[in-house]
Amino acid sequence: MDVLYGLHPVEEAIRAGMRQLDHVSVAREREARRDARLDAVLDLCRAAGIRVNTESRDQLTRHAKTDAHQGIVAFLRERKFLALEDLLNAPPGPTGFRFFLALDGVEDPHNLGALLRSADGSGIDGVIVPERRSAPLSATVAKSSAGASEHVRIAQVVNITRALETMKKHNVWIVGLDERGTPDYTDFDFRQDCCLVLGSEGSGLHELVKRTCDHLLRIPMAGSVSSLNVSVAGAVVMYEAMRQRRSGAVQAPAASKTQKPRKGLGS
Repeated sequence: MDVLYGLHPVEEAIRAGMRQLDHVSVAREREARRDARLDAVLDLCRAAGIRVNTESRDQLTRHAKTDAHQGIVAFLRERKFLALEDLLNAPPGPTGFRFFLALDGVEDPHNLGALLRSADGSGIDGVIVPERRSAPLSATVAKSSAGASEHVRIAQVVNITRALETMKKHNVWIVGLDERGTPDYTDFDFRQDCCLVLGSEGSGLHELVKRTCDHLLRIPMAGSVSSLNVSVAGAVVMYEAMRQRRSGAVQAPAASKTQKPRKGLGS
């Protein structure tokens, strides 16, 4: 049984309604002082018919494996992942274009949580993660995502490369992020169905995944460090894509010239 801890992640899990909560445990010591935020979450539990237990703070710490639980721990049924087809067959969002995020081996739960938070905030239509070489959707991920992991539609696949090939057959452009790529991310037109692919911490995209991408973009760096942390880099590109889709415009490249029809690297 999965565990969530912290006021915001538990509240978002209840509001999202995507996962069945078995029960919620709160710290017995809370009776000594009323907590308005905790009371609000407990009201949500009652409205949803979720059983609430009281336990000692030490017991909650053992459940959560951290003392940062804020006096509340939720116990959830195992998460059911979506299939890739569930994401591809869903209707596009308000922009009319589909935008997906694929993670090629993000193994740090804090990075995964931060990426899911950015994905939710930037309107990503779905996230694709591999069964192996990926951080599990743990309580740490939920906490790092501030509860956004309970709202994002996530598909788990056996092979990320085959999943990307399937998306290409559904007319989705596959766009990888690589420090040696070209053009800059601001010069790419995200006003089309596309999937942003991010590599693992340290090594980046695997070679086969890189060859599968239609385009490889880069984030220009002005300092001494050659690249950003994967969760920061992902957020930068996801919000640029959202900006373009909302404004209906893409920034022109520095040397403004007529762009040729795009031909993908993996075409």
